[in-house]
Amino acid sequence: MNEQKWILLAEDNLNDADLAARALAANGNAELVVVAHDGVQAMDCLRHRGEFLSRAGTGNPAVILLDLKMPRMSGQEVLRQIRADPELRTIPVVAFTTSREPADVAQCYRLGVNAYVVKPVGFDELVTVLKELKAFWLELNEPPPAEVSESLKAAPLRKSRTARRRNSVPML
Repeated sequence: MNEQKWILLAEDNLNDADLAARALAANGNAELVVVAHDGVQAMDCLRHRGEFLSRAGTGNPAVILLDLKMPRMSGQEVLRQIRADPELRTIPVVAFTTSREPADVAQCYRLGVNAYVVKPVGFDELVTVLKELKAFWLELNEPPPAEVSESLKAAPLRKSRTARRRNSVPML
């Protein structure tokens, strides 16, 4: 089965979302860009719920471009839920944000982000970065074969030592 590759863009700023979607859809390529305006919508899209129910059967996106500072559910929480879900955990996630805060970068990598890209300020630079991200994740990157994804669905997610300690220490 040869499913059409698509990109999930999770971005709450309407202007940024519009510019990014246009840049990603440039050159007449067939890739589809789906925009979610907050973390809840991003998870609804990935799980084919609510207004994204019609996306059922489209498979997972080739990549998720994830803003961190979104309403209703932060990008970090979206990433946490993606990595905890056996159906979603192999999807590449790129943090695409204005934050250069070392704590944000570290937290995203701890949660399993595949890349962390700071949004350029200028339009031309934004278009260039998005074209490069699209080329890498949709054309150069080889996603895991189906059997890897299937084996990950069957395997429980291992907790980090910190999470195991947190669960074993009684709260006072």
